[in-house]
Amino acid sequence: MPYIMRLFLLLLTFVFTSQTLSAQVLNSKTYENGLVVTADKYASEIGKEILMKGGNAVDAAVAVQFALAVTLPRAGNIGGGGFMVVHLANGETAALDFREKAPQKATRDMYIRNGEFKSDLSWEGILAVGVPGTVDGMIKALERYGRLPLDVVIQPAVKLAREGYPLSYSQAKDLNNRRDTFLKYQASANYFTTGDSTFFEEGDVFVQSDLAETLERVSRFGREGFYSGPVADAIVNEMERYRGLITYRDLRNYESKWRDPVVAEYLGYKLHIMSPPSSGSIAVAQILEMIDDYPLAEMGHNSADYVHVLAEAMRRAFADRSYYLGDPDFLDIPIEEMISESYNNQRMNSFSMDSATASSSLSHGQIQGYAESMETTHFSIIDAEGNAVAVTTTLNGSFGSHVSVSGAGFLLNNEMDDFSAQPGEPNAYGLIGAEANAIEPGKRMLSSMTPTIVTKDGKVDMVLGAAGGPRIITATLQSFLNRAVFGMRAQQATSAARFHHQWLPDVLMPGQFGLSPDTKRLLEAKGHKIFEIPNVGRAHNIFVEPNGNLSAGVDPRGDGWASGY
Repeated sequence: MPYIMRLFLLLLTFVFTSQTLSAQVLNSKTYENGLVVTADKYASEIGKEILMKGGNAVDAAVAVQFALAVTLPRAGNIGGGGFMVVHLANGETAALDFREKAPQKATRDMYIRNGEFKSDLSWEGILAVGVPGTVDGMIKALERYGRLPLDVVIQPAVKLAREGYPLSYSQAKDLNNRRDTFLKYQASANYFTTGDSTFFEEGDVFVQSDLAETLERVSRFGREGFYSGPVADAIVNEMERYRGLITYRDLRNYESKWRDPVVAEYLGYKLHIMSPPSSGSIAVAQILEMIDDYPLAEMGHNSADYVHVLAEAMRRAFADRSYYLGDPDFLDIPIEEMISESYNNQRMNSFSMDSATASSSLSHGQIQGYAESMETTHFSIIDAEGNAVAVTTTLNGSFGSHVSVSGAGFLLNNEMDDFSAQPGEPNAYGLIGAEANAIEPGKRMLSSMTPTIVTKDGKVDMVLGAAGGPRIITATLQSFLNRAVFGMRAQQATSAARFHHQWLPDVLMPGQFGLSPDTKRLLEAKGHKIFEIPNVGRAHNIFVEPNGNLSAGVDPRGDGWASGY
């Protein structure tokens, strides 16, 4: 390798390492009373303020969600949906599904034109939009577990939208990079471009007056302030302008739903994970069962053997994901069988320490009797009493469908791409789906979002989650293993190099500079095809230290901020 190239690679490695070390130094502080870790400084500070006003972790989570709708328009939202896992200090655990739904006019062939599947229709534009669930979900969570009234927790977001905030370098860049697409849609051009030939710059004050009015209306009227009245009128008008499908009835009938989380156990820890239509719960539980017999600690963190075992388990779990998982309100998912020891032992029968299993030879497993963006965002919160909340929320792709609601100030999601828009065809993230996740009216699309709360001896030990499409699942899993197996602290566990395998495409994907050349050679000798990727997910975690203090893990791979006291 030429000297200049070696020097260049060395410099890049140093820059990445420096970013990681900076994040570790920045977040080495621990907190006694409460901690909020999000992808955005303003949202984290708002969450902390709510805690300090006497709110609990759920109050803070709702405040953070609305704040992110203002300061993180590419993923934070009121025009999308997500999942929340709650674990109270008294031991009660619950999971809230505020995932979007397909409109009643949706059909399984809605993206077929002249006999051909048109994938762009499910990714950009009005037909990509599912019925939003965020507002209903936040109000349900607040009503069940919150202490503070809605107007108190939402006012910080209203103020941010009305007065504006200075754009960061990355926020200005994100908006500018999507300029050409925003210009296709009148409202998006008004809200998310400068309105002339200039571009946004770092430090520009970004004011969102129409969004402020929408949030104010939700503050005053609750759910009805979004799903009926002027905001609903604006959504339906946008549908009619571009020939979309969502109707007043779709908005009126939307309901988020409380579900029981999936519980997985490993090395004395219990992982409480969002249940389907989140696929992460089943996948993580399966992988932990598949690797249970292997001495991971002896193998060493990110050694060739460790990566091989974990990647082969990932491969099998993602194969099952593609076949069995979807909306549990529309099909019977064999959850207990899928996460059982016997089933996952059987799934590893074809595993060899010496060679990779070709994905082409590996399908889903046989169960007796059984006939997601990279631009998501996750936040973790623990309050002074020990209540914990993990929330992962998204518009799906960056800035969702790119269609905004004129007069209401917010973007609409493109979650319809998370269905098997055509069973057997890959979606934008390369994930293959089957009939279980085919489009049906009123159905929720399968998701990779994996908000997780880990307990040990009945007390919260970790609050985990990530952004990054299907890499959410593997990033959350590796954050957990970094603590449970290797004893890492929060920032180390979050910053550590990660890798991903999702069955198809048949490629092992480590992060750039994540594996040593020797490790990659050993893995290739086993038959793995290796392709380095820049995005292995972005995690925002909280660990509880042995003395009870709270420690933050902020991923250096993207923006993030920890606020505690």
